[in-house]
Amino acid sequence: MTATATPEDRVSIPRLPEGSCDCHFHVFDQARYPYGPYRHYTPQDAPLEDYLASCERFGVTRGVLIHPTVFGADHRSFEDILQRYPARLRGVAVVAPDTSDEDIERWHRLGARGTRITTIFAGDPDFEAIRRIADKVRPFGWHLQLLVDVVQRPRLVAQVRELGVDVVVDHLGHHEARPLLDSAGFANLRSQIAEGAVWAKLSAPYRVSAHCERDPLVQRIVDALSAANIHQLVWGTDWPHPHSPHAVPAEDRLVSLLHDWLPDLALRAQVLVQNPTRLYWANEAN
Repeated sequence: MTATATPEDRVSIPRLPEGSCDCHFHVFDQARYPYGPYRHYTPQDAPLEDYLASCERFGVTRGVLIHPTVFGADHRSFEDILQRYPARLRGVAVVAPDTSDEDIERWHRLGARGTRITTIFAGDPDFEAIRRIADKVRPFGWHLQLLVDVVQRPRLVAQVRELGVDVVVDHLGHHEARPLLDSAGFANLRSQIAEGAVWAKLSAPYRVSAHCERDPLVQRIVDALSAANIHQLVWGTDWPHPHSPHAVPAEDRLVSLLHDWLPDLALRAQVLVQNPTRLYWANEAN
């Protein structure tokens, strides 16, 4: 459950660079967009209007809508939100091996630029299914966004990259910080990033540490990824932080963490502005 911010939780932080992009957010509005019957959690309502208000506070002017598992294959909310903000938003859908080409074409026109593959919460697809999904989205230039525990699946990222699509790894590798840092999976991830073959998302630090605000191990993870290749990193809020294993700090503090992770303005502009433009707005006027 998301922690509730109180006035004393708020911190004063500078606005983010012009053109900043939040590369990972969800919308939950059950009255407008009903959830699927086979979901593994039921989130609290978090409507689009609340998300946009949060963006305005911090200077986030672009975003990437991630289709969450609670909707299953129903992309009505995804389509509705993307078509309301065609210039501002891009999206990551959920493509299955039997998804029609017509659906993928429609989502692409609306701004979808990738498909998410979840190996943690909603079951672990076999590699042949991942291969078939990659074959479906490759003609559109889409990437595969992996929610994967890189400690438990140390070779999966490289295996997926061999399918000839770009790969984006969610949430800092999605494993508790201390064992993550020393793991073969994290070493493999850094190697793939260094080669420019894979992207990593600086997002949801509360998924790798119960005390992410003051845990130096989280900073070490970010430093290691940045040292591997700053040009292959993007940032996301994971708003509204669904199904978190730990308490979630207030939005102000999460954004403030970004200034700790990337203390130099040029680095923040690279990760928040330039890199998302390459990944989600390629060959388009910014």
